[in-house]
Amino acid sequence: MRFMVNKDQVRGVAKQVKGSVKKAAGKATGNKQTQAEGTAEKIAGKVQKGYGDAKQRLKDSL
Repeated sequence: MRFMVNKDQVRGVAKQVKGSVKKAAGKATGNKQTQAEGTAEKIAGKVQKGYGDAKQRLKDSL
């Protein structure tokens, strides 16, 4: 079995990392808006990765 990764999985993980960094920066500087944006971006990344995972499972089952 080969391990395949699609664009949505990669972009989702990238968004999660970017969101985590943004959230940490907001927390470190006391900027609640930046912290909230980071949290939202992290959640969006999780959703996109989940979509990519589902897409990959479907592709693997065919």
